[in-house]
Amino acid sequence: MEAQEFLTRYKQGERDFTGVDLSKAILTGINLQDINLTGANLTGANLSWSFFNRAQLVNACLRQADLRHATFTNANLCQAILSGVNLTKADLHFANLQSSDLNWAVLEQADLTSANLQGAKLDQSNLEQAKLTQAQLIQAELMEVNLRKAQLINANLNRANLREANLELADLRDATLIGSNLTEANLNGVCLRGADLSEADLHRVIMTGADLSDACLNSADLSRANLAGSYLLKTSFRKAYLLRATLEDVLMLRADLSEANFRGSNLKRADLSGAYLRDTTLSETDLTEALFLESSLIRVNLDRSQMTGCCIYNWQLEDVDLSQIDCDYVFTQFNYATKSPTNRYPNGRNLKPGELAQQYREDSIHIKLNFKEPPNWEALIFSIAKLEQDFHNLKLTIKSFESVAGAYVLKINSNRPVNSKNLRSRLAEIYSNMIDRLQAKRQKILGLLNIIEAKVEHPIATTSPPPEPVDEEDLNLYREVVQQIEVIIMTQPPEKLVESIQRLINFLNVKGLSTEEIYNKIIGQAILRRAKQDQSFPKHLNQWEKSAAPAIRLSPIGSAIRSAIAILWQESPYS
Repeated sequence: MEAQEFLTRYKQGERDFTGVDLSKAILTGINLQDINLTGANLTGANLSWSFFNRAQLVNACLRQADLRHATFTNANLCQAILSGVNLTKADLHFANLQSSDLNWAVLEQADLTSANLQGAKLDQSNLEQAKLTQAQLIQAELMEVNLRKAQLINANLNRANLREANLELADLRDATLIGSNLTEANLNGVCLRGADLSEADLHRVIMTGADLSDACLNSADLSRANLAGSYLLKTSFRKAYLLRATLEDVLMLRADLSEANFRGSNLKRADLSGAYLRDTTLSETDLTEALFLESSLIRVNLDRSQMTGCCIYNWQLEDVDLSQIDCDYVFTQFNYATKSPTNRYPNGRNLKPGELAQQYREDSIHIKLNFKEPPNWEALIFSIAKLEQDFHNLKLTIKSFESVAGAYVLKINSNRPVNSKNLRSRLAEIYSNMIDRLQAKRQKILGLLNIIEAKVEHPIATTSPPPEPVDEEDLNLYREVVQQIEVIIMTQPPEKLVESIQRLINFLNVKGLSTEEIYNKIIGQAILRRAKQDQSFPKHLNQWEKSAAPAIRLSPIGSAIRSAIAILWQESPYS
């Protein structure tokens, strides 16, 4: 059919052009909305800047067609042939492209928001900077596709084939890629925050500088993948394979590495602070200068791993053998202000083979007990004595007691390796019974000790609850935020403090964690500490107090800062 006849019939109200042959027709800038072109032949046609809203193009052939800037909103292109088509900056909002053929197509900056591309073929297509937010790409063929800087927020790519695809700097926040194939794909600088890549194949993928915070990679295969410098905060790698992967300088704070296999991987300078490693394989890995601050390692295999220069401040070990590691020295403390490990061990020499394992067993075994309320110290002391009596040659020493996020943490040292979980459980049981027994025989015990108790109007409460599990993740989160607040106060100018600290306070409020201690103690102490180190800081604080808006000065954070300023004035020799 000639193009002119086609347009005349369309203008006269005809809409059904099923099977029409318009190959190589020039129909630019034409409004063809609601048209039915099912099975039509539009090969090589020029349809640029035309409108096909709600059009029916099922099984239509548009091979090599020019569709630049064309609009296909809500159009049905199911099973259409679009190979080699030019859809640069085309609008395909809500279009149905299910099982369509888009191999070698050009879709640069095209808008495919909420489009259905399930089962579509897009091998070697160019989708650079395309918008695919909430698009459906289930089982789509995307081999060697160019998705550089594309927006795939909340897109569904489950079981899609993205082998050797280019996703550099693409945005895949909250996207799902369950079971997808990303072998040898380029994901440099990609954003995968909150994305689900469970069971995905990421063999030899390049993912340097990527952001996978809060992402799920459970049972994913990242063997020989390169994730150097990536952000893996709170990322889940449960049962993932990372054999011989490159993970230099990655941030894996509070990541879940349960049952993950890192054998032969490079984890130099990796930050695993607060990470959870249970039944994790780290054999033959390079952990040189890695950070294990507040990390939990349970039944972790570290055989033949290189751990020289690691910082092991307050790490928790359970059933971990350190005798087979290769390590010259470690650091046992960490300076959060300078973000550097301190307290080299051993000082002035290197560790002997097996020395760290022996030293750790002798000096660093401790048990952590969590209370929701301050403990009944009398009952606790008797409980510890009873526990020592029950376990042969066991000697327990109270190491520290602190209040964290509205909970109370007691740390007890043991003179020999013990099963921390069993000991905590047994101590909780003894403590619960001891409170009742102590209450019943308190006066008799005091009499035997020649202690005369002063009479009070109300009896002393002796019903403090036994140790109850407090969410360890929340405690670690609270500590991490407090440390960040202290760093902010030690490094930022006064005019930025309120805004910076408020963001962290809001985060804790969302998590339901108490912030009273931060207002009453943490902020003031950090300000006073900085004032002692930086003589010009008090002057800047005074300038802030004079120039800050009343709403800022009178805010809870502003009030805490002003209280610290008042203390500084009292301590000043010129006050």
